[in-house]
Amino acid sequence: MNNLTRRNLITRSAAVTGALLFAGCSQSPAIAAAGPFEVRKTEAEWRRQLGPARYNILREGGTEPPYTSPLLKEHRRGTFVCADCALPLYSSTTKFESGTGWPSFWQPLPRAVAESRDSTLGIVRREIHCRRCGGHLGHVFDDGPKPTGLRYCMDGLALAFRPT
Repeated sequence: MNNLTRRNLITRSAAVTGALLFAGCSQSPAIAAAGPFEVRKTEAEWRRQLGPARYNILREGGTEPPYTSPLLKEHRRGTFVCADCALPLYSSTTKFESGTGWPSFWQPLPRAVAESRDSTLGIVRREIHCRRCGGHLGHVFDDGPKPTGLRYCMDGLALAFRPT
């Protein structure tokens, strides 16, 4: 089995497991531990602003099914921003096709993201949050392209795209 196929299998399994684990949670423990954040709202305010799917990802640490994000096909120049608070997170120049089913980047913008430890799947991963509001964005892995060797694997629903 080649690496791309193995990665697809692992990420799809992780997505399904993650969705099941996070269903019904009030907030990801990693999100709570990573705070405090500049933007704070009540649970009701977040739910009203985000809607159910985005709330599950951004506030509860859920994930979307792979290959479902329209942002996978977004190739224009611009900036990917937090769907919670609109903080610029990633330049389109750092986006790459990872084959995992989620938008991937090799580097965030300066002071855009915060990181916490996530062990919800029985393995330790590096969870990525919006630095300003704490929204769960995804995870970072050490199997990305040069120059950083990192793969910031982000949930498309956690992001919005602003073309330049």
